[in-house]
Amino acid sequence: MPKTIDQQIATAEAKLALLRTKKKATDTRVKIIVGAVVVKAALETPDAAAKLAGLLRDRVTRDLDVKDIQQLLASLDKKAARNG
Repeated sequence: MPKTIDQQIATAEAKLALLRTKKKATDTRVKIIVGAVVVKAALETPDAAAKLAGLLRDRVTRDLDVKDIQQLLASLDKKAARNG
């Protein structure tokens, strides 16, 4: 028996929801990979450490987020201080 139009719509909507979930997971994974590479590079180079610390201080404004990056900022500041 062929599916009704409503069943076909429901199937298409379920597929779309699954694709959106996969896209969100991929986008999140890309952000994690890029972030890890940027942080690693910054912790290896004093100039990059200073730039990333400044960028984070300028752009991260939510109190909880600021609290969560304090240890990273301290490490970046320590690396940046070796530049001068």
